[in-house]
This record gives sequence, C-alpha cells and structure tokens, in this order.
Amino acid sequence: MLKADRVAYILERLQELYPETPVPLDHKDPYTLLVAVLLSAQCTDERVNQITPELFALADNAHDMAPQDVGEIQDIIRPCGLSPQKSKAIKRLSEILVEEYDGEVPQDMEALEKLPGVGHKTASVVMSQAFGVPAFPVDTHIHRLAQRWGLTSGKSVVQTERDLKRLFPEEYWNKLHLQIIFYGREYCTARGCDGRVCEICTTCYPDRKHPKKTLKA
Repeated sequence: MLKADRVAYILERLQELYPETPVPLDHKDPYTLLVAVLLSAQCTDERVNQITPELFALADNAHDMAPQDVGEIQDIIRPCGLSPQKSKAIKRLSEILVEEYDGEVPQDMEALEKLPGVGHKTASVVMSQAFGVPAFPVDTHIHRLAQRWGLTSGKSVVQTERDLKRLFPEEYWNKLHLQIIFYGREYCTARGCDGRVCEICTTCYPDRKHPKKTLKA
C-alpha cells in the first residue's frame, strides 16, 4: 500500500471508529484545560480527572490560583507524580496570567510555550482544543503509531509532528490527533501490538514479518 493510500485509509477508518472526539481531560475552559494537560505529563488522563475536581474546588481560575500556597497545591496533585515541579508551575503560570494577561490564557502558541511547565505539546493541545486553532500535538502514542503505520521515520516527536502535518490536511489535525490517541489506547497499544496485530497495522502492512521497533521520541 502506497503512503497516500495508507493516509486515506487511516483517515477513513479512524473517522468510522471515532466520529466524536471528546477531550479526555475534564475541563470547562482554557485555563482548566491548560492545568489538566500540564498535570497529565507522565500521568494518565484517568488519574488527572480524579484529582482536578479537588484542585479546581480550591481554585479554577488564574486569579484564585495565583495566591494559593504551593504546598497545598502539591498535596492535592501528589498522586499525579512530579508534584513539586507541577505545583510550582501551576502557581507561577497563574501569577503570570494575572500579571500579563488579565487572568486569561493567551491564544498564542509562543506565549503559551513561555509559561512555566508548558511545553510545545501542552501548548498545542490548548491551541487546538480550547481555541480551535489547527495544531497536531504529538505524544508517545501518536509517535509510536505513526512509525508503525509508515507515516514517519522521525526519531523525535518534533519530526513526527512535522511529517504528520505534511501528510494530513490541516482541517483534520485537531480531531485526528485525538483519534490516533484513542486508537493507540484501545487497539494499537505499546505491548498489545507490535505492528503486526491491530487492524490498521495489518491493513497497511499485511506482509510485515517482524515487529516494528519504535524509534525513541
């Protein structure tokens, strides 16, 4: 199957499987999404969703979060891991939002990436899911599947993002990145599929004889 054929098939199949793509992190606005995505680093979405109700009961906006004690924030988010760094980042980014943006999350990729604890992937998620700006956040699920499906040979998520943006029309990016994540969690897991098990892998590469090793992100 040629790459163009794989791209067309993947788009069609993922749309059939996941016509609706709700953001898996519970949130109500750009600020709560930003905090939830920050917390999700090296933590499952399910765990984040268990923790954020208590955190957002404490403060669910930058104005209320900025004056909170770092230790209290850390106590709440401890089950997410990396709580010392994450609690400091949440407090400081809230202070910056108040100081520089009147408490609002800026609709600007560069401005978001300058906030403490906010990398390119987090900023991309906020831009795409909070503001509807075309972006293609790439996590380890997407990096793994893109390699298994022959869409990239990049050794980094940066290269994978660049390749996927080149292959897929911009109007699909925001929905597609979630569809790939959903498929990777349900069918093409890190251990459950080695590039020769799930439906998309076997359709794209029916004659693959050996496991597809993922180049590390």
